[in-house]
Amino acid sequence: MAAGREHFSSRLGFVLAAAGAAVGLGNIWGFPTQAASNGGGAFLLVYLLMILIVAYPMLVVEMAIGRHGQANPIDSMRKLGRSPLSKTLGGGVGLVGLMVPCLVLAFYSIVGGWLISYLLAAGAELVGLHDAAIWLKGFSVERNLLGAGLFYLLTILIVQAGVKEGIEKWSTRLMPALFILFAVLFIYVMTLPGATEGLAHYLIPDFSKVMDSDLILAAMGQGFFSLTIGGCSMLIYGSYLSRKENLPKMALNVTLVDTAVAVIAGLVILPAMFAAMRQGVEIFDANGALISSSTLVFDVLPMLFQGLGVVGTLVAFVFFLLMTIAALTSSISMLECPVALMSERLGTQRSTASWLLGGVIAAFSAVIVFNFGELFGLVATIATQYFQPIAALLFCLYGGWVWKRTQKLKELRQGYDDIELGLFWKVWPLYVKFVCPVLVIAVIWMSLV
Repeated sequence: MAAGREHFSSRLGFVLAAAGAAVGLGNIWGFPTQAASNGGGAFLLVYLLMILIVAYPMLVVEMAIGRHGQANPIDSMRKLGRSPLSKTLGGGVGLVGLMVPCLVLAFYSIVGGWLISYLLAAGAELVGLHDAAIWLKGFSVERNLLGAGLFYLLTILIVQAGVKEGIEKWSTRLMPALFILFAVLFIYVMTLPGATEGLAHYLIPDFSKVMDSDLILAAMGQGFFSLTIGGCSMLIYGSYLSRKENLPKMALNVTLVDTAVAVIAGLVILPAMFAAMRQGVEIFDANGALISSSTLVFDVLPMLFQGLGVVGTLVAFVFFLLMTIAALTSSISMLECPVALMSERLGTQRSTASWLLGGVIAAFSAVIVFNFGELFGLVATIATQYFQPIAALLFCLYGGWVWKRTQKLKELRQGYDDIELGLFWKVWPLYVKFVCPVLVIAVIWMSLV
């Protein structure tokens, strides 16, 4: 199955593609709102710690399983088993994991469509098409279908081009663009009244809140979902990683880039929130909680942009372009998971599999759009609070207990000859076996409470 399999052509290509898979609305939307709701700098400090002790070790597990299996999630998990029963159960674990990107893409693409709609609305405002801009900002079935359709079109076009010419090529373009747009926005936002107050709130920890149990659980959950642990994206990208590469080091690079995006997003969003407060936009209630954390991107920040006139419209265009890029780098990894399965199992051409599977998931998204009130939140909850944490736990248990220690060492030695002499190998296998499952169960408990 590995014969003739595509691989990323460069280390940078892999790191940017894998980091792009992790970078998404969770980093640019979820992280700043979590930071704003949980003590700013205190949350940032705990989040960075949780990335190191929760997310990174499990990222290495998923990438190692993928590179060992050189296949889609189901077949990669089967290869960890030593008996027919354990192989069958492994395939079942892979199937549970594969459900995550499919379900997430079904609702994520609708949000991606909103971003595209707001991007087009800002463009329409710039050229004087005010009625079109109003329609694009309005919440309607037609607008949601158009936005989601455009988002799916971009996703499918990239995935059907393949690993090198599609995923890697566009990731190496989109990710640098993301950082450039962030830099532009940060420079501009910091010129606004009130922005420095937001920056101080974000960067200066209140150490009295660091040990707060709610803050710790929130930071753990955010770190867990930030790197898409249990989402199969890292497993499938790991299967395209050359065995000449130092896998723990590559995983660390992906973690650093993904974390950098989240931290930089906070540098932009929190000062922007405080600047909006200075203009009279209500951000926090009397208890200090965000009034509209779930709609921050679509309600609060556009109010800030509107108050800045023509310049604000241009800033809004740049901001929603950034958000669209972040969403797109994640969606291509989600679609890649089922496309790899169909291509490898049935021998279907990649382009055919991309359009067929993309079309099927898009049809499900259309059903959600037509029944938004009943289905959108339900699908999001099932995907992120049930399937993803459970898949992560199963990956962790299989990687820690079913996959032999000697086989793990053999896999990680490729690209890291003397790994057993270092601290990483002395700690990681036992950590994954005993500590990570407990931490994942804590994340599951947190998401369900």
